[in-house]
Amino acid sequence: MTTTALGLASGWSAGEAPVVVECDPAGGDLLARFRLGLSPGLVSLAAAARRADGPGLLWQHTQRLPGGLRVVVGPPGVEQARAALEQLTHDGETMLRSPADRAGTVVLADCGRVEADSPVMPVLRQADVLLLLPRARDDALAHVAIKADVLSRWSRTVCLVLVGEGYASDEVTRELGIKVLSRLPDDPRGAALLRGATGRRAAPARTVLGKALASLARQVAAHVTKAPSHTGVEVTSTELAAPALHFTLPAQGRTAGPAPSNGGVAR
Repeated sequence: MTTTALGLASGWSAGEAPVVVECDPAGGDLLARFRLGLSPGLVSLAAAARRADGPGLLWQHTQRLPGGLRVVVGPPGVEQARAALEQLTHDGETMLRSPADRAGTVVLADCGRVEADSPVMPVLRQADVLLLLPRARDDALAHVAIKADVLSRWSRTVCLVLVGEGYASDEVTRELGIKVLSRLPDDPRGAALLRGATGRRAAPARTVLGKALASLARQVAAHVTKAPSHTGVEVTSTELAAPALHFTLPAQGRTAGPAPSNGGVAR
């Protein structure tokens, strides 16, 4: 899921500033993957949200990945992650909605595996689009089928993004009653580059997976309805340039896998 969120953000159109927020209750991956600090991040944002509010608050707790993409890193531990999310989503609301309504801003929330009692549910309910990423095979789609009747109550727009080979998109849409927006290929090299797990300079956007995610980003953007009002918080022209993930990090010792599956990204 995190890899998909990064790819969507890096493929977003110029003129909007994307930020990836790790909202996975099981803990975040970016801190270790890119050797970032815990703060600023989700924990510091949750603490600050007790005293302040406003669309500019989110940006104060971001860090930059190589290439300029802004991220709000989640803590790796379950207890810290859930505590931070509960602070940011209390009373059925989420403070991520306000910055998402800001002109020129795109908030991509990596929500991990989602259950009905998850503290991230308010994020899903207020998202413009919820993407579910199952593999296109029986075992993965069975989990979606069980929840099909309630998914429409989770978010205003729910779409599937199928991962890898398997059932045809129109067949899945017909059987589950949920639109398949796109498919992502199994591309270990592209996934590895998006994770930063490479010792040489490379451009993830040029890979098969990178191109598929850029296409998906355009499709998601077409589903998003922006609020007409401007919040008054300015974004620099540099922020509005589409970020490019371009890594020169040493290998982290992880084996690159295929495109991620079975989770949720909320826009």
